[in-house]
Amino acid sequence: MKKLIAGYRQFQATYYRENRAFIEDLMARGQAPRTLMIACSDSRIDPSLKFGVEPGELFIVRNVANLVPPFEPDGHTHGTSAALEFAVRALQVEDVIVMGHARCGGIRALMNQPQDSDFVAAWMKIAESARAKALEASAIPEVAQRCCEQEAVKISLRNLLTFPWVKEAVDAGKLRTHGWYFDLETGTLFILNKTTAVFEAV
Repeated sequence: MKKLIAGYRQFQATYYRENRAFIEDLMARGQAPRTLMIACSDSRIDPSLKFGVEPGELFIVRNVANLVPPFEPDGHTHGTSAALEFAVRALQVEDVIVMGHARCGGIRALMNQPQDSDFVAAWMKIAESARAKALEASAIPEVAQRCCEQEAVKISLRNLLTFPWVKEAVDAGKLRTHGWYFDLETGTLFILNKTTAVFEAV
């Protein structure tokens, strides 16, 4: 906690003071990001740091394994779906990026099928078919994990289109969807080629 408080004081003394006019204008105008990024909650994955964006440029949703659930308007609590709706219908973003990453703990949990879970196991069932495909692709754990991480991104992209207002915006050419995969160990970003279904290094 001391480190966080010290960081706040550093922020207040430097960034906030140097950018006060920008921050005041940003707060007065409200947010108008053009891109929604669905990223993993993993503490090592920081989209703002990796892509050099300023406050107000990127609307970010983070959850375990960067998953998008299918459209299920059942009256239950759906945090990711609510954020997606707000970004698409209220903010009218132009791009939605689902960004997976290497060595994802949520995908590892999916691959290993833990039994002592209240919420993670049920959440990860969204990507169950990715696990099956990964196990078919390779018996080597590291290779299967990477395959599953990338297949989970593809599942989330398909699930995006189950939301009627997402599909409507995509069909109208007002919204684009993208699959990204980041390998922090090598610092490499891969983008899904929708024609070949292969992630290609940038």
